[in-house]
Amino acid sequence: MAQNMALNVQWSNHIMESKSTAALQVVGNPMLRRGAAMHDGSFGALKDLNADFVRYVPWFPYPKLAVAELEPPTDKKTSWDFSLIDPMTIDFLEATKGHSIIMNFSTIPQWMFKTEHPVPYPADPNEVGWGYGGGTQLRDTTMKELTDYYVRLISWYTKGGFTDELGQYHKSGYHYEFPYWEVLNEPDLEHNFTPELYTKVYDAMVTAIHKVSPKTKFVGLALAYEKPRWFEYFLNPKNHKPGISLEWISYHCYANANNKQKFDAYEYTLFDKADNFLNTVSYIENIRKRLSPNTKTDIDELGTFVNETMRGQPISQEYWNLSAAVYAYFFIELTKQGIDVIGESQLVGFPSQFPDVSMINYTNNKPNARFWILKLIKDNIKVGDTLVQTGIDDNGDGDLHAQGFLSDGSKKMLVINKRNRSIILKLPGDFAGAKISTVDAASGDNAAIVSTVKVDSIEMKPFAVSLIVIDK
Repeated sequence: MAQNMALNVQWSNHIMESKSTAALQVVGNPMLRRGAAMHDGSFGALKDLNADFVRYVPWFPYPKLAVAELEPPTDKKTSWDFSLIDPMTIDFLEATKGHSIIMNFSTIPQWMFKTEHPVPYPADPNEVGWGYGGGTQLRDTTMKELTDYYVRLISWYTKGGFTDELGQYHKSGYHYEFPYWEVLNEPDLEHNFTPELYTKVYDAMVTAIHKVSPKTKFVGLALAYEKPRWFEYFLNPKNHKPGISLEWISYHCYANANNKQKFDAYEYTLFDKADNFLNTVSYIENIRKRLSPNTKTDIDELGTFVNETMRGQPISQEYWNLSAAVYAYFFIELTKQGIDVIGESQLVGFPSQFPDVSMINYTNNKPNARFWILKLIKDNIKVGDTLVQTGIDDNGDGDLHAQGFLSDGSKKMLVINKRNRSIILKLPGDFAGAKISTVDAASGDNAAIVSTVKVDSIEMKPFAVSLIVIDK
């Protein structure tokens, strides 16, 4: 049953200026290969989005799509091969041309780690290989082997080619720019690094990459979990080599449900998990401001997870709208905390590969509600917009969430229904005639439905997100 609530906004009460940009990550996987069912729709949507700070991550479960030197060099031959990596990477670079991008070839060749036996990888590039990331200690503790690999990889895409370990030149002809390079992905998980080891790796990578790409800026950490010790150590300039600047940090959050919970409980669980993360962000921000106040933050993986049973079934429209609403909620609250980039995860997922975080519907290859919410926010709320005092009269239930912005002379209101039921929202008088764009079950896998506010209230359908614009 619909409930009546009222929106309160004080346009003249300015709270802060936004410094936040909405973005997303693109994880390399077989569905982004040329000829794959999701390829055209995904890269078409990415190009149309026209976003900055898009993060590109070829990842270890598909070694042949992520690692350019899968076998260690010998005194007679090397195994450099970009033939499977290039098509997807070039399609990404072309789809994001003209924008700041964050590159992260996150997977270190496994043979660079000490292991009792060589770790195999699938012969089929489309076959998942979860065991590829073995080893916790680099075999070359000087890290020259590691940094040489990344210097050659980056030179392939930015310098037209590179000379390998045996003195042979490999020509690519590519001269792309890498504005940002993120050093590894979730090192607290993928090789169980300590903060101390990761910081040494980071410093070595920055030093080496700067020699071939001097304009590139660097993003550090990319943590799976927000462990205070990592931030305390990495953000302390005393723990880095002289001359290493700490330009950016990044970390991740997936609001997940308990495996025993049914979908009926998700509307509470996922937002509760989001609130817990927001408290953690506040704690991390205090550390950053104390140790390295000029360092920027990119929270570059924000998503939601269903339970394992739901992952094995077709995912409902209600879930996509709920997940989209959670991202919108993250965007509002992280903007209030001054986070620089707020990145949704991820462009493409599909059964067996985190289907619940996909922004493309893997059944019809169209952008889903998670994509359309990102586009709605990205197109309308920008760095430099002013946040104003906003509230909902709802007896403190918190079922609706809203934030007003002053943007280019227009008044904009982002409203989120956090509940799986319709709610009637009464609007102030100045909203008459405003344009309202809504993503909900009715919009499905299509862009926000646009209408005009004709009466003094609107119906927020289950998990709806609406942007209301009062033109200047």
